[in-house]
Amino acid sequence: MRAPRLPLGVRRALTFWRRSTQARVVASTLVLSAVMISVVGWYLLRETRDGLLANRVDTVLAESASATRDAQLRLQAAPAGDTDAAGQVQDLARDIIERADTRGYRVVITGPVDAGVPIDDAVATNSPGLDVAATLPDSLMDRMSDVGAGSAWTYTRVVTTDTGADAGVAGGTHAGSVPGIVVGSQLRLPADGRTYALYVVYPLQEEEETMSLVTQALLTAAVLLLLLVAGITWLVTRQVVTPVRMARQVAERLAAGRLQERLRVTGEDDLARLATSFNQMASNLQRQIRQLEELSRVQRRFVSDVSHELRTPLTTVRMAGDVLHDARKSFDPGTARAAELLQTELDRFETLLADLLEISRFDAGAAVLDVDDVNLGDLVRRVVDSTQVLAEQRGVKIAIEDADRPCLAEADSRRVERIVRNLVTNAIDHAEVGGREPGVVIRLGADDDASAIAVRDYGVGLEPGESAVVFNRFWRADPARARTSGGTGLGLSIALEDTHLHGGWLQAWGRPGRGAQFRLTLPRRSDHVLRRSPLPLQPDDAGDRDEVSA
Repeated sequence: MRAPRLPLGVRRALTFWRRSTQARVVASTLVLSAVMISVVGWYLLRETRDGLLANRVDTVLAESASATRDAQLRLQAAPAGDTDAAGQVQDLARDIIERADTRGYRVVITGPVDAGVPIDDAVATNSPGLDVAATLPDSLMDRMSDVGAGSAWTYTRVVTTDTGADAGVAGGTHAGSVPGIVVGSQLRLPADGRTYALYVVYPLQEEEETMSLVTQALLTAAVLLLLLVAGITWLVTRQVVTPVRMARQVAERLAAGRLQERLRVTGEDDLARLATSFNQMASNLQRQIRQLEELSRVQRRFVSDVSHELRTPLTTVRMAGDVLHDARKSFDPGTARAAELLQTELDRFETLLADLLEISRFDAGAAVLDVDDVNLGDLVRRVVDSTQVLAEQRGVKIAIEDADRPCLAEADSRRVERIVRNLVTNAIDHAEVGGREPGVVIRLGADDDASAIAVRDYGVGLEPGESAVVFNRFWRADPARARTSGGTGLGLSIALEDTHLHGGWLQAWGRPGRGAQFRLTLPRRSDHVLRRSPLPLQPDDAGDRDEVSA
């Protein structure tokens, strides 16, 4: 199943990410900086919170102990004959609540705690606007229900119901809840001799606001720091990446043939020294390439001149050889055989000279195409007919598959016929004599974009890696093997050059002992670019799928 195609914007972003070193460095630095800032910010917030709470707890415990001592002293100063417990509690609570209102905390007096009654029924008095049931934790009230438990404290949520007082002023707060600390202690009331619980509730609204302010300040500082890090990283990487980009651009121009391009050198740092070394390398390459071009030009000129100069003496020798060959019957057997060998080698020499001239035209860029509509099937049949005598001499049978199938292409018929003839004669040379029949199989294939010819032999094949050099000039798979067709060693090289002129492919496959196959693929239209071939490079009877191509 085909994967869904990504949107254009996403593809462009991914392309930019893959190609931009600067973007990856900046992003990586930002991510690492964000992680480090988060860790440091979390540590600072935790230490700040713990410090604020520890300081507040110490203050709360000191004030609660002071309030408890004052309440106990007032109770001890009460008249001995006073038995009005409710009045005594109210008098005590009034003084404590007034003091609490001026210092910003709240008070709850419940009891008697040893009576076992619910808190709603046991509450004696409390600061106005405080939701006692929601504020006092059950764990602390259970602790205070034990006579002689002493004092204890815990964190809680201070739930209020009043809406008129300002937060943190005279003990008031807006309706809602804020974090707080509640400290519980026990008092013994002289009027009834019972134990009551005194709860002092301290809201932590100021600490909460302080933490909120600190958190906001840290977040703002973190964002500004990240922006600063991003800007610094961008500037630093730009100083490094810009020369690298310039070097890449100059390298691309050098690769395109603009050998005079150089980097601008400024300063004496490492990048400047790199630019200097790069320019020296480019100058050396330019000098070497010019020397090679000059050497190649001289070589091509030499081959061309020698080939042309050899035509005149070769013509004279050919005329003399023809005379000797025609009169060989009047010679003695040794002289007659020498005349026949002379004629054969003259034919091969003429072919070699023609091939050298053709190679020189390719090297000079003077080869041109005479394009016309060509039926490759008819062309293959002509080649087979012309090489039939050679195949019979070798004892090799040639078969054409799909010979009647239309296989058309816009091509130079003379050059394509030369390509096919080189492939067929090469297959005959390397086919196994006395082996399977037919020894050479030619297949035709075509589709809407391309036409192809595959020439298959069942001979010695190609060793791994030989398909990459099989089209080299004068290369032979087996130097000791005789050329039955009298080839010059330039046939496949010329065939490859002819194929390139057509914008086609000439590829080779081979396996040791399984033979070889050469595939010629030509575009149906001369201005089309090949994308695929209608015939496989590796034949179906190869036995495995290891493919060696060139």
